[in-house]
Amino acid sequence: MFEYMGDRLSNAIKNIKGMGRITEDNISDAMREIRMALLEADVNYEVVKEFIKNVKEKALGLEVQKSLKPEELFIKLVKDELVSLLGGDYVALETAKNPTIIMMVGLQGSGKTTSSGKIANLVRKKNKKNPLLVACDVYRPAAIDQLCEIGKSLGIPVFERGKGKPLEIVKESLSYAKENKHDFIIIDTAGRLHIDEELMRELVEIQEFSKPNEVLLVIDAMMGQDAINVIKGFNDKLNLTGAILTKMDGNTKGGVALSVRHLTNVPIKFIGDSEKLDGLSEFYPERMAERILDMGDILSIAEKVEGIVSEEEATDLAKKMKKGDYNLEDFLTNLKQIRKLGPLENIMKMLPGARKMGLNDINIDPKDMAHVEAIILSMTPYERKHPEVLKNSRKVRISKGSGRSVEEINRLLKQFEQMKAMMKQFSNGNMKMPF
Repeated sequence: MFEYMGDRLSNAIKNIKGMGRITEDNISDAMREIRMALLEADVNYEVVKEFIKNVKEKALGLEVQKSLKPEELFIKLVKDELVSLLGGDYVALETAKNPTIIMMVGLQGSGKTTSSGKIANLVRKKNKKNPLLVACDVYRPAAIDQLCEIGKSLGIPVFERGKGKPLEIVKESLSYAKENKHDFIIIDTAGRLHIDEELMRELVEIQEFSKPNEVLLVIDAMMGQDAINVIKGFNDKLNLTGAILTKMDGNTKGGVALSVRHLTNVPIKFIGDSEKLDGLSEFYPERMAERILDMGDILSIAEKVEGIVSEEEATDLAKKMKKGDYNLEDFLTNLKQIRKLGPLENIMKMLPGARKMGLNDINIDPKDMAHVEAIILSMTPYERKHPEVLKNSRKVRISKGSGRSVEEINRLLKQFEQMKAMMKQFSNGNMKMPF
């Protein structure tokens, strides 16, 4: 997501490196490159025009301090303007009301049903809610079955009444939720075109009856600039409270994210960043701007880790690193935790300077991690804690047990020792992070 745009913006900023000060002449090439990068990423033309105008005016009005380089100031300007375009402040999902009612709307195939399951999963984990999914897509074949399957895989109940009338299903579901103490209700409506008067009227009736706290429009980020017309069409009838951009992990150019808030005033609340049911991230404009500019997104990594590693475990690990006591048993535990974070390449892309280091093009085969686990699991508990005892006869035994070669075992042990030494230096504060 945003990789092509980010690369172009980074190249544009390089154009003013080494300049003594910012002038109209020395930023003209950079501004031209930025304009092309945004237009090619499907950002709306009016938005691009305003973005360029704002950056240029602010850049030329700045006095470059001796302590700062021109490119540093320019990067800050571009970042601040990106943050502004993306909506400025983070807008949270409403979760305080009891019950909270969420109404999911959008075109067919935008990802509403999957996003409904993802939100239910997220609020249960993060907000300790007891969600209920309501199946109101009575038109699409197998839509109800799909929601039921998602609910079953997550262990979240689904209220469904087959092919009944959507408004009646909603009425019954609210009574059911009250009786069964569900405090978070997600209504999955059928996909429809915003110009279909009859189906839009059905949504208005559901909204008027259920009085949802949130009306979320699910948009396929690969739609490009057509998304703006869709948002305006739904917003005219329903007064949307937020948008969810799906398929942001694909080859989408991402320009719609830079246009939505500015042109419609509808905040982006979530982005779908993987097909898995935990692949939904809250949308933070500043973090997204930093990702676009290859500054990384350490806060999002920390939040992902927080959900998997307890504070006590993190403290114990830090102590072990400092003492140099980190062993293969700890490494095995960490590997299992990393696998829960999702695809490792997605995490690496969030590191500062990931594009510069070529990490955004890395594909990590899950089988490689499974091979490492197999090697470590074939060791005895003593060997994992004391890898220095691993001489040739032991390695041969581990090789047979894991189905991996002795060469692979040697390579793993060497990499582990290098990693351990680096960890100790970082934890002692003797080295700076390499970005």
